[in-house]
Amino acid sequence: MPKINRFDQRLASIPSELWSKITQIDELKGQWIAGAQLSPQVLGRLKRSVLITSTGASTRIEGARLSDEDVEKLMRGIDIQKFTDRDKQEVKGYYELLENIFNSWKNLRFNESAIKHFHKELLKFVKKDETHRGDYKKIENKVHMLNAAGESVGVLFDTTLAYLTPKEMQELIEWTQEALAEKKYHPLLIVGNFLVEFLQIHPFQDGNGRLSRVLTNLLLLKEGYLYMPYISHEKLVEDNKPEYYLALRQSQKTFLSAEALAKEAKTNNETIIPWLDFFFTIFLKQSQLAVELLSKENIEKLLSKKQLSVWQYLQGVDEATPGEIAKKAKVARPTVSQALDKLLRLKKVERIGLGRSTRYRKL
Repeated sequence: MPKINRFDQRLASIPSELWSKITQIDELKGQWIAGAQLSPQVLGRLKRSVLITSTGASTRIEGARLSDEDVEKLMRGIDIQKFTDRDKQEVKGYYELLENIFNSWKNLRFNESAIKHFHKELLKFVKKDETHRGDYKKIENKVHMLNAAGESVGVLFDTTLAYLTPKEMQELIEWTQEALAEKKYHPLLIVGNFLVEFLQIHPFQDGNGRLSRVLTNLLLLKEGYLYMPYISHEKLVEDNKPEYYLALRQSQKTFLSAEALAKEAKTNNETIIPWLDFFFTIFLKQSQLAVELLSKENIEKLLSKKQLSVWQYLQGVDEATPGEIAKKAKVARPTVSQALDKLLRLKKVERIGLGRSTRYRKL
């Protein structure tokens, strides 16, 4: 009887509460796809904002101290003297790598050489990491939990031994590629397993946490969660950092050691349920925030300046024809039609009558 892969064993039994979260996430994914088409200008604004927010959050999780405002200044070329070169170098590397992921994810591969290349790009400005950029670790490392000052407050868990790292990374990546290609499990389960195992292996000397979050963005974009660039995943993790560390610890402490695997231990009690619960909770919140971009409260983000004039005019009248709107709001008829189509999809207005007598009023 063939030996069952331990990753398959981890995903053999998923509680109904987690399936409920997956279902909710996918319903929101569908709402995003079916929702209003955001203008390129709005998408560009949102993406620039998320790049700043995500870069600040992801580097602060690992001990950097730059605020979002500091990150923005740095990326505009304004030097910030009060921070160390290392802080600034790490921020610049993360920002540029994440920007590449957001802009080019369709053309980026997910394989071992790509992951090593991403690591090299992540640390390309960090002088202290020159000797090991893009290479797996040569000496052992541990995962520390950091406080707000960036100081270690304890070791979370021991990681894979350096000499076993290439083998374990190859096995993890091959399993992930195959599982995604064959649709063996729901993609969120596969991505969740990849992330918790990647962080357990901790394959690089430094930058593993930051790289895991970059890979989260890439993998979820490739699986059709196209709102990743518009709501910051990293910020939600930063805001729930104690829970993030706890979920990792609760799952990873159940993992079999290399010695146990070598002995082909018969009892495999590995579980990633605590981690998946955290990961899905964060991603569900991200999905909800993405769909909220399409809501009434955020309508100004969705409409161009001219389209917004149409909406504002309708708020002040009982009802109006497209011709009346164009004349009173001083907006060209084609733009009025585009705005009305978008407002109908958003369920902000309703159409009354047909043909030349068609009128519109706000709901």
